[in-house]
Amino acid sequence: MDSTKEATERTHIVDKSEPLNGAINTSDKVELIEDGALEEEEKQSSVTGASFNTANSILGSGIIGIPYAMMKSGLPFGIILLILVAGITDYSLVLLIKGGHLSGRDTYQGLVEVAFGRFGYYFLTVIQFLYPFIAMISYNVIIGDTITAVFIRVFDEEHVLANRYFVISLVTVFITLPISLYQNVAKLVKISIASLVLVFFIMVVVIIRYTSLDLPSTPDPWVFAKITFPESIGIMAFAFICHHNSFLLYTSLEDPTVDKWSTVTHLAVLISFVPCAIFGIFGYATFTGNTQGDILENYCYDDDLANAARLVFAITIMCTFPLECFVCREVLENFCVHQRWVEEPQPYTRHLIFTLVVAGLVLGFSMSTACLGIVLSLNGILCAIPLVFILPTLSYIKLESGSLLSKQKIPALIIAIFGCLVFICGVVILVVNSGEGRCETVVDLSYCNASDLITTSTFTQKLTTIGSTVATSIGPT
Repeated sequence: MDSTKEATERTHIVDKSEPLNGAINTSDKVELIEDGALEEEEKQSSVTGASFNTANSILGSGIIGIPYAMMKSGLPFGIILLILVAGITDYSLVLLIKGGHLSGRDTYQGLVEVAFGRFGYYFLTVIQFLYPFIAMISYNVIIGDTITAVFIRVFDEEHVLANRYFVISLVTVFITLPISLYQNVAKLVKISIASLVLVFFIMVVVIIRYTSLDLPSTPDPWVFAKITFPESIGIMAFAFICHHNSFLLYTSLEDPTVDKWSTVTHLAVLISFVPCAIFGIFGYATFTGNTQGDILENYCYDDDLANAARLVFAITIMCTFPLECFVCREVLENFCVHQRWVEEPQPYTRHLIFTLVVAGLVLGFSMSTACLGIVLSLNGILCAIPLVFILPTLSYIKLESGSLLSKQKIPALIIAIFGCLVFICGVVILVVNSGEGRCETVVDLSYCNASDLITTSTFTQKLTTIGSTVATSIGPT
């Protein structure tokens, strides 16, 4: 590939950057108008800031489905799977940037094109755009459902704020769209930190309600593993994926290196794993076999603490929305530059047009549906699994020197094979269950009418119950 074509494939987030196997200049200058014209070096992310941005990208809507994943796999085996998926996520994120160095590219699309040619490039472009695009649609749907439920509680069903379509439009125009107009991802660090604090609040609510709710037990709630565990892998991969914006986050680092990025991924995955595990364990332990895909839907609608968690989660989703919009816009920009339809650097007019087009399409799809369960399942299997398990590992295997069974390639090969098996099994399960898929818009909350729903059980008492029952399930049966 000639040098002219290489020059046109640089991400516009870091102008005038060199390929990853060279020195990257990330100190772009911006002009600030404040008491006169001043030029100031644009702030880049520190390792800590990039870690928070990466963790915020992971902790999107997927975390709320971890308790459901535990129900599908069995709690003890689910914890093992969660650790496995977190470890694979960490490893594949590092491989992705190493692949960027080997290919001399600083975009996911460029890496896959070097490894697998035009077919790989177009395949990656499609799924790298679709994943965050569908995620943003799910964010809007969640925002509409959660905030509308809170407004119904505060006002009544006839109030204008009880209309989910009005709420989604309001939030898009005044909150998510303006934040998404930022041109540099480093500016989202404070928003990401705020989002993670809000996730911590929801986590506390889940623990509190675990100690205070006393629900009837469902059959075999503490079995070690269930045959439906493959579904859990897809849900967990969906929860941990951030590969679609990893190069965006990498180039936001001050003087980015593989070592710095490794530190970022270790911190981000650890930061993300803790709330995911707590959500999964305590959320499932509260509702066992009644656990819904969105754990917040399990709580009674007149539960004000749960309503506060719903509102906070909606705010968290708003904070995550811009990162996904960054990715969609970046994929469009890189594709147009790659096709020679436009030239770099990207003018603000094109940045604005791409942002408005993406946000407008997301808003339109959000208005057309209130249930994305089946679509998100397809998204997890068809997009998340290739982005997390398959493409980073296969690209690294293809570009790294040495034999296929060399020491440095064996871990990547194992993960690639595992990802392919999960992908195939997931597609088969989706096809087999396609006739049964339907949207549940009404959740059975009959237990909310129980007069003895709230108890005074202590955290230690209930935690001891989990420990003893899980230990029994692991022992000989």
